[in-house]
Amino acid sequence: MPELPEVETTVRGLARFLDGETITAVRLNRPDLRRPFPPDLVQALTGARVTGLSRRAKYGLIHTDRERVLVFHLGMSGRWRIDPVADEKHDHLVIETATNRFALNDPRRFGSVDLIDADELESWSTFAAMGPEPLGDALSAEHLRAATRDRSQAIKLLLLDQRIVAGLGNIYVCEALWRAGIAPRKAGGKVTMPQLRRLVPAIREVLEQSIRDGGSTLRDFAQPDGELGYFATRFDVYGREGQGCHREDGGTIRRIVQGGRSTWFCPACQR
Repeated sequence: MPELPEVETTVRGLARFLDGETITAVRLNRPDLRRPFPPDLVQALTGARVTGLSRRAKYGLIHTDRERVLVFHLGMSGRWRIDPVADEKHDHLVIETATNRFALNDPRRFGSVDLIDADELESWSTFAAMGPEPLGDALSAEHLRAATRDRSQAIKLLLLDQRIVAGLGNIYVCEALWRAGIAPRKAGGKVTMPQLRRLVPAIREVLEQSIRDGGSTLRDFAQPDGELGYFATRFDVYGREGQGCHREDGGTIRRIVQGGRSTWFCPACQR
């Protein structure tokens, strides 16, 4: 599944060609993805000018001068293709401007597209329930302490809870916990403040590095221009079961299952 850095990379790639452009045509090649497309999507976007692009958690946002915002989620296998010369089989939404065509391609159709009034965006139920952005100032050790105090659930699972931190996914939680030296099975309430103070910058560092690298190309993800991200070549723990830890005092990377998801960690240096 594309995670936050992949969505951020997608939004930045689209912005290079779409920001400030007028949408001349919109075409739906099927009625739905995970759920039906908004019934007024074509009418609302055709003729609208794109005034900006942004991201909230793992959602991309395309803002327009009609005060309507297209909100997309890439699901398990979605990606945008810029300037496709012809539709591919799984191009389900196509947006055209005077100079380019943008196709939302989603083979497994777990993605979604919503159309939200701009003044209702923050109160939209999906966003209203989310915690702070991991790259924003609202994420702090104090916030994590308040959210995890007296919690017996593992810190790994708490960090995946979108109500605590918005947009964190499995890859980057594994990597951030390794960088902070925190065992993924440790109860949230037992993680110390010094550990939390290491964890917050570790989260930011691993996300920012992945964004610079164009994301982690796993399975279906690619950037809008077709380029593949290469952060996967920098993984310290994710997918490295049985390999040596990159720390001198580390051990052998192990894999366990938590909440139905694989977790990779070093039992020697994460405590």
